Amino acid sequence: MDQAQRIKERAALLSIAASAILTIAKFVAGFLSGSLALLSEAGHNLIDVGMTILTYYAVRVAGKPADAEHHYGHGKIETVAALGETAFLFALSAFILIEAAHRLTEKAAAVDANPLAFGVLIVSVLVDFSRARALSRIARQTKSDALAADVLHFASDIVGSVIAFFGLVAARFGFAQGDTIAAIAVAVYIAIAGYRLARRTIDTLIDAAPRGMAESIRATALRVPGVIAIDNLRLRPVGAHVLGDIAICVPRTLPQDDVTAIKGNVSAAIAATHSDVELTVETTPVALNDETVLERLLLIAMKRHVAIHHVIVQQVAGRIALSCDIEVDAAMPLGQAHSIASGLEAEARKELGPDIEIDTHIEPLEPHELAGENAPEEIRAAIARALAAAASQGIEDIHDVRARQTAAGLVVNYHCRANPRTSVAAVHQAVDALEHKVREQFPAIARLVGHAEPLH
Repeated sequence: MDQAQRIKERAALLSIAASAILTIAKFVAGFLSGSLALLSEAGHNLIDVGMTILTYYAVRVAGKPADAEHHYGHGKIETVAALGETAFLFALSAFILIEAAHRLTEKAAAVDANPLAFGVLIVSVLVDFSRARALSRIARQTKSDALAADVLHFASDIVGSVIAFFGLVAARFGFAQGDTIAAIAVAVYIAIAGYRLARRTIDTLIDAAPRGMAESIRATALRVPGVIAIDNLRLRPVGAHVLGDIAICVPRTLPQDDVTAIKGNVSAAIAATHSDVELTVETTPVALNDETVLERLLLIAMKRHVAIHHVIVQQVAGRIALSCDIEVDAAMPLGQAHSIASGLEAEARKELGPDIEIDTHIEPLEPHELAGENAPEEIRAAIARALAAAASQGIEDIHDVRARQTAAGLVVNYHCRANPRTSVAAVHQAVDALEHKVREQFPAIARLVGHAEPLH
């Protein structure tokens, strides 16, 4: 059990004890004095006893974690308990009004405004003020609807006791109906308190979002880099927490890792500003106006799980002309490979317009897994010397040369360095020229992979 749950349960138990003691005292004083206002307050307190017991059990059940039948936990049990309290408040208010009307129209009840009655009311005000203040702090701290309902009850008890006190004062000074009028005032106040509590609990039961929270969460999410807009936001209060989901719009060209990072940043930002909110973050990919044709084609290929390279984009007489190489399994039948290429082309026309010109060149995908072992050191060293000798056009410092023997031939990997200001195209051209020279000397090389690094 967490600390907040223990605090709520202890507060509920103390509230039960206080309500029971005050109820007994008010009933005794009310019967001895004949004060309807005091008896009304005693009835109000009796309901408080029953409802604080209900509050205690509601708080205990609400603290249970989510299970197979209650995916959002049991927090709304507190709200149901609070709704039950409102029903009792309205019933008590109606009973008091009926009895007061009876006294006003048909019978005059003698009221003995004795010191016991005054003393009970004064003690009641002090006790109710003390526990209402303590419970209010705990209710805010733990977001407990049931404890918040108790706070309203105790606040109404204070007002009711004060009204009953002045009713007794009026009766003591000879105004016989002062007590009855005070009882009517108590009933009206109880009804008002019940109405306020009913509005709050019904809002929670019908999943009304806390006022202003949706706007605040939207603003928080929109401040996170990468979030273009908020597509949807739903909130529902459940006990001490607010649960829901938010759909954020992100550029559809972003890599999945970046999208995942944005989702995490949104969750962290919302948690920092609204610690009691738990949201599921979803993403909606959207097209931006500044997407290039190349980005759109690469996105289409990624969605269709087709590897493409050597993409050429041209504008010919106001018409887009595209060409690219696609890689498929070397053992795949041509008919199946052609279907893959045709699907890519059809999707490109749907995205970029039916009048585009697009051609795809089908290439066999080289095997990704080759069993191999390190080549003899003399072969590796000879290849390293050949690479160093062939280096030119700004390619320097050939290092980390590795050679492996495979069924397909030698696979050679090496690192080199070049001026960091040289363009990628120029470095690629220089590396290709270097590798061409080395392949002429070592025909057994099946794959030569060079990794270019910037010079320090």
